[in-house]
Amino acid sequence: MAPPPLVIFDCDGVLVDSEPISNGVLAAMLLEQGWELTLPEARALFQGLLLEQVRAVAEQHLGRPLPPDWLEEYVSRRAVVFDAELLPVHGARELVELVAGAGAGVCVASQGSLAKTARSLALTGLADLFADHARFSAAQVPRGKPHPDLFLHAAATLGVAPSDCAVVEDTPSGVTAAVRAGMTAYGFCADSDERALREAGARTARSLEQIGELLVPAG
Repeated sequence: MAPPPLVIFDCDGVLVDSEPISNGVLAAMLLEQGWELTLPEARALFQGLLLEQVRAVAEQHLGRPLPPDWLEEYVSRRAVVFDAELLPVHGARELVELVAGAGAGVCVASQGSLAKTARSLALTGLADLFADHARFSAAQVPRGKPHPDLFLHAAATLGVAPSDCAVVEDTPSGVTAAVRAGMTAYGFCADSDERALREAGARTARSLEQIGELLVPAG
């Protein structure tokens, strides 16, 4: 059976194992500001948010503004750890190659900047899987996830109807964006809340191999 004409992959948490790093750096920097969070707590609060939304949540909790350069320092400190520790999610290359080999178009659509996606893919050896024209960022559209703008922009740019697209996501906000865009959502829940992904409208799987079986059924 053929896969959907276009499969859109989220980057962080689906292709690259960045969430533990990102949220670990975030928790450490918030501790410096007086807010103690465990890594699971930080991930539950901040996963899938734009950086400005992260700042807003933190400032609301602290009851005061963060330093003006706080986000820039976060991006810098995160990049140092990425350079040393970032790895692909297990099975990411195999999944992308499977759906592409079955005839589907593939692209990546992330809340992060195009530069961040490019660096993450390069560090994890996945850059060859996505041409430059098949990389999309929430910075290119008026609203990021959970709004559908990013996924609709990717589909329109690549000339595919939203109803012919599938999205692989690991956050409820990403799944919500896909559903609002009229696309089929697949929730990767190895390190995410499976119930929340299902409630947002995704078919869930605990491994990328299982998502491959859903996208490209045998026989």
